[in-house]
Amino acid sequence: MPASARLILGGIRTAGAVSPNLAGRLALRLFFTTTPRMAVSDADLATHQAAQRERIPIRGSEIVTYHWGRGERAVLLLHGWQGRASQFAPLVRELVAEGFRVVSFDAPGHGDSPGRRTDLRDWVAAAEQLQRSDGPFHALVGHSFGGLAALTAARTSVPSRRVAVIAAASAPAAYLAEFSRTLGLDPAAAASFEQRFNARFGLDREGIAAAYDAVRDPLPSDTELLVVHDRRDRRMPDADAVRLHAAHAGRAHLLRTEGLGHNRVLRADPVLDTIVAFAGAGVSSLDSMRSRETDIGSVGHDVDAAVTRIDSPAEGRAAVAP
Repeated sequence: MPASARLILGGIRTAGAVSPNLAGRLALRLFFTTTPRMAVSDADLATHQAAQRERIPIRGSEIVTYHWGRGERAVLLLHGWQGRASQFAPLVRELVAEGFRVVSFDAPGHGDSPGRRTDLRDWVAAAEQLQRSDGPFHALVGHSFGGLAALTAARTSVPSRRVAVIAAASAPAAYLAEFSRTLGLDPAAAASFEQRFNARFGLDREGIAAAYDAVRDPLPSDTELLVVHDRRDRRMPDADAVRLHAAHAGRAHLLRTEGLGHNRVLRADPVLDTIVAFAGAGVSSLDSMRSRETDIGSVGHDVDAAVTRIDSPAEGRAAVAP
């Protein structure tokens, strides 16, 4: 955590006992902090450098976009908060090898894109603009906060046959609640934080839910959904992923992993295989994976004998592995 964020966190804890409104304001500031910027890992550098790059304007800012492959079917990848497009390098390689054309971007204040301020609307605006220049997209894939952006885009202005979300939640409320819990905000400060978040979008709680909640307002009926989430994800617990899966009964598939956390899940072979199969042929292509357990082995230096269970598609309720 950068020094500025630590100072804000200290201020939140001090202010919480005196002024819930001040604590809420400081929490909002910390919530939208985009630093530190993630560096490109050594393992992802070659894929990052191989991309065709452009700079395009969105909502008064500018973003760097990335393009790989020349296939007819295009897939758009949306990274998470404080992430970057290069995190998808293993998936990029798999998709290109299967004949897909892959498009991604660094959001404002992230990766190689300039700026210091951004929010969900920039992710959606980037998807809209890339849809015009590089679409239509055969599939959208979003990680964490980018998963919420992918759901929002697919429900509104960027129609796609398939959406895959990894370590994501269905609505802003889940992110706000988890952030409040992490900061230890009391109910009054948490309510102030939520009110200020909603005001940033010019909406109240009902308006935010109507615009951004994919459980309350699911994807279009002709759009299939893949939900990927790790049971031990400390940044975003998987309860909301289960709700999202259940809300798309009959056209969704749930992949739950064990021990891969919030980011390592992006690199696990069974996860990559499932996403690529889903992007190519949808939920029906995953039927053979139902109830199969796969020993992933050590993924990252602190994961031992990780196990992935791939659950059956939703049939009126979440299909959850025991």
